[in-house]
Amino acid sequence: MSLATAVLRRVMRLPAPRVPRVSVDRDVAVPMPDGVVLRHDHHRPAGVERGPVVVVRSPYGRAGWIGTVFGRLVAERGFQVVVQSVRGTAGSGGVLSPFDEAEDGAAFVEWVLDQPWCDGRLATLGPSYLGLTQWALAPAAGKALRVMGTLVTASSFRDQTYAGGSFSLDNALSWSSMMRTMAAGPVARTVRLLRGRRTITAALDTLPLSSADRRATGGEVDWFQEWLRESDPDSAYWTHRAYTGGVEDVARAGVEVTMLGGFQDIFLPWQLADHAALRAAGARPRLVLGPWVHTAGPGMAAGMREALAAFERVLGDGATTVTAATSDDAPVAVTLSGGGGTRRLADWPPPDAAARTWYLRADHSLSVQPPPDHTGGAVRWPGTRVDYDPADPTPALGGPILTGRSGPRDQADLEARPDVAVFTSDPLTEDVVALGPVSATVHVRAETEHLDVFVRVCDVDPRGRSVNITDGLVRLAPGSPAPAADGTRAVDLELWPTGHRFAAGHRLRLQLSGGAHPRFARNPGTGDALGEATTLVHQPREVLHDAAHPTAVTLAVEPRR
Repeated sequence: MSLATAVLRRVMRLPAPRVPRVSVDRDVAVPMPDGVVLRHDHHRPAGVERGPVVVVRSPYGRAGWIGTVFGRLVAERGFQVVVQSVRGTAGSGGVLSPFDEAEDGAAFVEWVLDQPWCDGRLATLGPSYLGLTQWALAPAAGKALRVMGTLVTASSFRDQTYAGGSFSLDNALSWSSMMRTMAAGPVARTVRLLRGRRTITAALDTLPLSSADRRATGGEVDWFQEWLRESDPDSAYWTHRAYTGGVEDVARAGVEVTMLGGFQDIFLPWQLADHAALRAAGARPRLVLGPWVHTAGPGMAAGMREALAAFERVLGDGATTVTAATSDDAPVAVTLSGGGGTRRLADWPPPDAAARTWYLRADHSLSVQPPPDHTGGAVRWPGTRVDYDPADPTPALGGPILTGRSGPRDQADLEARPDVAVFTSDPLTEDVVALGPVSATVHVRAETEHLDVFVRVCDVDPRGRSVNITDGLVRLAPGSPAPAADGTRAVDLELWPTGHRFAAGHRLRLQLSGGAHPRFARNPGTGDALGEATTLVHQPREVLHDAAHPTAVTLAVEPRR
C-alpha cells in the first residue's frame, strides 16, 4: 500500500486494501494491426497470477492521478489493471485522433484476452474520455466484458461538442490547449502552465474561430479545425466516433454498468440518454447523480465506490467490502443540491414526478397560472425586449463547463446586464424538489433569423442571492423553428436535467438572454460557417408572454412527501 493510495482510501471512504503489495510492469508494448505500438502499465496485485483484468485506456498518461486512482488503487482491491495510453499520447506511437478509439480498443482487448494471466473476464473503468474508450471497445469485448465503471461520460461526444446546435467553444478550445500542453516538451509545457488560462481566455474572443487554436496554442490543432468543419451529426467523421449503437450490445451481453453523473457536468444529458437506452434494452444499470461538476472530487469518490463494489460483486467472491451508493432494490441514488438530501429511486427519471410549469408575466414575475388574455386576441400584447450584441456577447457565468469557474455561481453581475431579462416568482410557501428533466418554450419575435436563445433557472434565497441551477441553449436558423402567422417563433429547449430543492421562502428565477459566451460560441447573426464568421450582426428580439404566446419553464417535481 502506498502513501498516496492510503490518503485516497480515506478521502474516498474505502475499506482497507485486500492485498498488501502491488507491482507494476511499465511501458509494456503492444503492436496494433497497422504496426503502431501502444504502451501500457500492468498493475499486478501480490499473489494474483491469473484472474480478471480491468482495462483502462487514457489520453492523459499513465502516471500521476490516472495511474494512482484507476491503476494502483483498483489493484489493491485484488484486480489486475492495465492502463494503456491511447494512440499518440504518453509514449504510445501514432497520432492522436480524438474519440477514434474503436479499432485500437478492440485490438488491445484481443491482446489482453490472449495473455496467460487473464482468465477471460474483463472490466473497464474511468471518467470522461476514459469512459468513451470503454463504450468504444465494448462491442469487441462481447461477453468477456462483465462490468463497466463509467463516470461523467457518454457513448458519443458529438452532441456535447455542438450543444443546442451551437458550438461548445470553451470546452473544445480548453481541451485542445490542454492536450497540446501535455504533448509539449518540458520547457514549452512549463511556459504554458505559467501563463495559465490567460492565453486561452484571449483566444476565446478571436474571430474567425478558425484562428482561435493558433492563438491559444501557438499552432494549428488539426482536430479543432475538424470540429469547426464537421458539425453535421450524420457526417462520416462523427459517425465513425459514435458508439451509441454499442449501448444495446452491452445490455444484451448482460454487462453490469455503473454510471456516475453530475448535475453540473458537461456530459449529463447524453449520459442519461445512454442510461435510457440501457433501460429500454432491458438492462438495470446503477446510476448515481449529484450536484457535481466534471471530475469533481466528491463525485469521483462516489463513482469509484460504486464501480469497485460492482467489480467485487461481479468479478470477486461476491463478498463486497466497498459500500456503494445504490442497493439492489434502488438502482438509482440522487444527492440533491439545495440541502435536499438523498433519494433512492427505482428509475430515472422518477416515474412519479409531476410536471409543474411556471409562466412568464409582463411584470417580470413567474406564476404557475397561465397569463390572462387581456386583449381578447384583438390587440398585440407587448413583450419584453432582450438585446444581443455579438460584439459584446452576454457572458457565461458558471454552469456545466470543463474548466474555469464552473458550477453554481452568484448571478448578480450577470442579472445586472441590460441584455439579460429576469423573471422571478413569489416566495415559495413550501419546499419544491425539482427531480428530473427541465424544459422551456420561449416565444420570440425577431428580424434576424439567425440567433440563439439561452434559458437559465436560478434559486433566489431570502437575502436575494441568485444561484444558477440548470440551463440550456438552442441555436435558431431560418425556418427552424418555422414562424407562426404573426411572425413569432416558438422555441423549445431542453435544459440540463436536475435534482434540486427550492426551499420554502426561496424564489424561482428565470433568465433569458441571447447567449452564454464563451461556453457557447457567439452567434454572429449571419449564418456564416462556424469557423469563418467575422461579421457580427446586432440581434434584438422580443420575448412574448401573453395568453397566445405563453413562454414558460417546466420542471419535473417530486410529489409532496
